[in-house]
Amino acid sequence: MRLNDGLIIARRNRVCIGDNPAVKRLVLVGGGHSHIEVLRRWIRDPAPATELVLVSPARQAPYSGMLPGLMAGHYDFHEAHTDLEALARAAGARFIPLHVRGLDPAQRRLRLADGTELPYDLVSLDIGSAPAAQDLSGVAAHTIPLKPVDRLLVAWEELCGRAHAGHLRRVIVVGGGAAGVEVLLAMHHRLAALGVGFALVLETTQPLTTHPPRVRKVFARVLAARGVEMHPGQRVTMVETGAVITDQGSRIAGDAILWATGPAPAPGWHASGLARDDDGYVLVNTYLHSISEATVFATGDCATVRGYRYPRSGVYAVRQGPVLSRNLRAALTGGTLAAYVPQTRALALISTGDRYAVASWGPLSVAGRWVWRWKDRIDRRFMARYRFW
Repeated sequence: MRLNDGLIIARRNRVCIGDNPAVKRLVLVGGGHSHIEVLRRWIRDPAPATELVLVSPARQAPYSGMLPGLMAGHYDFHEAHTDLEALARAAGARFIPLHVRGLDPAQRRLRLADGTELPYDLVSLDIGSAPAAQDLSGVAAHTIPLKPVDRLLVAWEELCGRAHAGHLRRVIVVGGGAAGVEVLLAMHHRLAALGVGFALVLETTQPLTTHPPRVRKVFARVLAARGVEMHPGQRVTMVETGAVITDQGSRIAGDAILWATGPAPAPGWHASGLARDDDGYVLVNTYLHSISEATVFATGDCATVRGYRYPRSGVYAVRQGPVLSRNLRAALTGGTLAAYVPQTRALALISTGDRYAVASWGPLSVAGRWVWRWKDRIDRRFMARYRFW
């Protein structure tokens, strides 16, 4: 598909960059997996007559695949993060370390956290998602959400300090998906020797319900062997200081509560006017282009590709990166757009806290220490692609 097939970007309102009205401005909002690939490709082949801007409140972008390993102590901070500022610099891009508070597609302007506005010719959103049900009573005040990751890691260091001081005896994790289970087991690996116990509260009858039966059996065995107290089939209805209350009338107490529920749209974007799906995610076509705004692309967890159902996982955001890069260039230069088709199945690699992991591909699964070493090689090779300093 070409841009003139209904996706022409109006030139009469082009942003003037300095004294040169011919220069266009592409703004990447968020430092997610797709955008770091756009930056990497820009280093090798920048689009002509274009100013590239990256806006992200975090200077370091965590790699989701290595986060449990970082919390377990297998990686240090820099091994598990991409330096966005350095990557932007290598790409010749301007880096703005701020939140975006609003988007006005009609005026083609972003409102930044410091009150200033940033005009654009083309904008791409890769802002991720947030844990679901954070508006539930007490969640914001009394839990540690898994996202944003930078805040999670600060809270994690505080928890480690409390554990070493003998002031942390029990941690509750709410959510039975892969992210919640992996983080729980990573914390257990670091803190169990200090006498810290763990409880898992989940709405389903068992964890990892979207994964094959053998994967579920492995993790059920691991959780039991490590003494994790299970509370299946219970929906949290309220959180108070030091406890969660469930729809079964249970009050489950703990010294810290991690909120690891499923994904929800990132807050603060509902007033943008962008078309959304029924769950509130930005709705895009197979070109990762907003179905309602000609100058907006969106990718990763913040977007839904119309006509497809797939997990909100970093695996898909990584695959979207090359397509997004090509299509942003096409939008800037009048080239041909490429279609992104989500893969029907994806390789899942889930660690158990120690250097052991489980892999699944569709109904097939394997487990072992060799799987962790395989995962480690994949993750390190992926991260090495984005080090340009």
